[in-house]
Amino acid sequence: MPDLLFYKTYAWKKLRKEVLQEDKYECQMCKKRGYYRRANTVHHIKPMDKYPELALSTYYTDENGEKKRNLISLCRVCHEREHEYRQPEKPEPLTPERW
Repeated sequence: MPDLLFYKTYAWKKLRKEVLQEDKYECQMCKKRGYYRRANTVHHIKPMDKYPELALSTYYTDENGEKKRNLISLCRVCHEREHEYRQPEKPEPLTPERW
């Protein structure tokens, strides 16, 4: 579990606001799917527990030398999906009564 005090620091709050503004408060995952939902969360692509040195980095350089986003704006639903807090809804099985 990431250090929750980190999310209360001035540095994080300032960077979070900058990322949301850069992404125009649009959820980047919803945007990829072709629709709009307002973002209210900033997500670390590289998890803080594994990459603490990237906690305040908007970008990182991958093993091929390419610059990639580390922080992206997401809506609550997409953020929960990324962290697997939200389980996909399972459809009810078809029963003979439904035929």
